[in-house]
Amino acid sequence: MRFSNPAGAAAGAAGQYVSDLLEVLGTREPFAVLAETPGVLRTAVGRASPAALRRREAPGKWSVAEVLQHLADSDLITGYRIRLMLAQDNPPIPGYDQDAWALRLHYEDSEPSAALAQFEAFRTANLALWTRLTDAELARTGLHSEGGPESVDYLIKLIAAHDLVHFAQITRILGAVER
Repeated sequence: MRFSNPAGAAAGAAGQYVSDLLEVLGTREPFAVLAETPGVLRTAVGRASPAALRRREAPGKWSVAEVLQHLADSDLITGYRIRLMLAQDNPPIPGYDQDAWALRLHYEDSEPSAALAQFEAFRTANLALWTRLTDAELARTGLHSEGGPESVDYLIKLIAAHDLVHFAQITRILGAVER
């Protein structure tokens, strides 16, 4: 499985990326994964030294601090996308270049505890809304610039799978930098 969806090839690679994500989620209940992630991250990050959270496992790879900031921004974006889909009929949903965000928003300077606090705040707000949605609201759609039509339910599954992928990445990074 590959979990890279580079911006330059996003439209062509989106199908495989999404398929890989959904395979990771498998039969797990998305809302359970979404609710567990903040605590799982807090525990993993709490065991690591501040230096380990900022160390990259290899050149060109993200540190745990950068992954945490990416998770916070991903929840911000997903929260916006879903709110847009709930408030408007089949709105356009723009893609975004996560590497440009990481570079231009200075993820390398992210404070791990602040990034985790942002993630927890966004996740709490998002779950408060998402867990109240009706079946009709979960079925509402938007038109993603890279993936075509997507429902709210589908996006919730994707963000849960995204959590699992990045938690595995954090575990791998910490294993590599703490050796």
